[in-house]
Amino acid sequence: MENNNKKGSAFYSYCLNPQIRFDTHEEGEKIFLLLRSHPFTQVGWILSSIFFFILLFLLNLFPQSFLNLGQILIINLFFIIFILSYIWFNILNWYFNVGIVTDKRVIDIDFYAVLFKEITAAQLGKIEDVTVKSGGYFESFFDYGSIFVQTAGTEANVEFIDVPHPSDAAQIINKLLSKKHGP
Repeated sequence: MENNNKKGSAFYSYCLNPQIRFDTHEEGEKIFLLLRSHPFTQVGWILSSIFFFILLFLLNLFPQSFLNLGQILIINLFFIIFILSYIWFNILNWYFNVGIVTDKRVIDIDFYAVLFKEITAAQLGKIEDVTVKSGGYFESFFDYGSIFVQTAGTEANVEFIDVPHPSDAAQIINKLLSKKHGP
């Protein structure tokens, strides 16, 4: 698989050997892979945002006789702020919900409503199985899917949902596992 992404770019969904740091990054821990949701999975909220702007524009074409210009301006500002906030939160959600694969562990960082984050990590030595699920026309065409990392015992399982090149990412994890466990 050819890697067309630029090393270290902040807006890629599949970054090999990124030069980043994160909250629980340990000294000497090498990061092999950074994953975000595939950009195609973001089309829904992008189209919704465009629809909201078009709807706001169309509502302004028909002046309301019972509202004065000041009231119309305030209502427009309220809706524009609402739409821009919707866009901003979706961008933050996409950007900060990441999966990280290092030489020591697999980490899933999920942000909820910007104020709450959940970090799930699995040590490579505790990983039992790596499963890739990808099905359907769009997932096949755009090459994205989900990776489920199952751990031993009561350890938390790690999930990377709708990530690009899931087979390649799973292959990287499996290579790291074989190095960790030996042949």
